[in-house]
Amino acid sequence: MLTFSRTIHTIDAHTGGEPLRILMNGLPAIPGATILEKRAWLKEHRDDLRCFLMNEPRGHADMYGAYLLPPVTADADFGVIFIHNEGYSDMCGHGIIALGKVLVEMGHVERQSPVTRIGFDTPAGFIEASVAWDGQRAGEVTFRNVPAFILARDLEVETPGFGRIIGDIVFGGAFYYYINGAQAGLEVRPEQVRALIQLGAETKAAVIAGARIRHPLEPGLDQLYGTIIDGAPNRPGVDQSNVCIFADREVDRSPTGTGTSGRAAQLFLRGQLPLGQSYVNGSIVGSAFTVRVTEKVKVGEFDGAITEVTGSAHISGFNQWVLEDSDPFPTGFFFR
Repeated sequence: MLTFSRTIHTIDAHTGGEPLRILMNGLPAIPGATILEKRAWLKEHRDDLRCFLMNEPRGHADMYGAYLLPPVTADADFGVIFIHNEGYSDMCGHGIIALGKVLVEMGHVERQSPVTRIGFDTPAGFIEASVAWDGQRAGEVTFRNVPAFILARDLEVETPGFGRIIGDIVFGGAFYYYINGAQAGLEVRPEQVRALIQLGAETKAAVIAGARIRHPLEPGLDQLYGTIIDGAPNRPGVDQSNVCIFADREVDRSPTGTGTSGRAAQLFLRGQLPLGQSYVNGSIVGSAFTVRVTEKVKVGEFDGAITEVTGSAHISGFNQWVLEDSDPFPTGFFFR
C-alpha cells in the first residue's frame, strides 16, 4: 500500500521570472519572540523542510521559497521567512511582491480597492506592501523597505579570474557587493550568465575574506548575501540592467527587490539620484522594477534612505508535494 510520511501544499508564483514557492501548510510550531529567533530555530531544528522544498527532485538550484507565519508585531498581518538553495534570507523584495499578489488574488486578506495594504514581519524588519486591487484582479505591488545604506565605498578586492574589482557594500534589506560588470569585461546578458556567476562567486568570497560586514543596529543581519553586477540597459525603458548572484551561486531572474532598493539608496547617497525620482532597474531576463527614494534617514552612524519598490508577480501553480515512505531522498539533493 502506498503511504506518504509528508504531504505539503504550496502556491507557486514568480516575480519578473524569479520563483517563489509559498508553503501553505505543514509548518511546525516555531518558538521565538522575533522572526530572527524563529529563523534560527528552523535552521537548527527543521532545515529538512527547506531542503525538501528547495532541493531536487522537487526544486532546483535556483529555487526560492517562503514560509508564512503569524505576525510578531502589532502592525503586521503576517510573519515571513524566506528560503533558498543555501539557507535563509534576511529579506526578499521579489518575495514580498509575489506574496502580496497571491494573498490578495486568493482572498487570504480583506481586499480593499484601489489598494490593499499588507504588513509583513521579516528578519530584516517590518515591511509594508500595497497591492493594487480593482475588485477582480490583483495588480502591481509596491513595498516600503527597511532603511538602506552604504556600509563601505570603493572597496577593492582581488579575484582569481578577473583580477582587481572595485565596488560598494550596500544594505538594502540584505548586504550586497555592488559592482559594474564592465570592469570584468562582462555585460548583463543571458549568454554571459556562466561568467557572471563566476564573477559573483569570486567577489563574494573575496569580500567575505577581507571585509567586516556589520549592521549597526541588528547583529543578526551581519552577512554578505551576494554580489550585484550592473551594466548598460539590455532593453528599452530601463535605466540599467543588473543581475544578483546570491546564496550558493544562485541567479536571480528578477531585478532583485532588496538589490533594487540598495541600488537606489547607493545612487541617492552618492548624489546621482534625486529624492522622489523614479529609477527603472532591469533584470537579466528583461523584467523590471521601479524604485524611488522617499526619505533620507540615519541608520546608526550611517546616512540611509527609505525606498519604495514596485513590480508585478504572477501565479504559476498550485502544488501538492509528498514524501513516499520508501523515498531514498527525503531531503532531496543539491546538484548542478
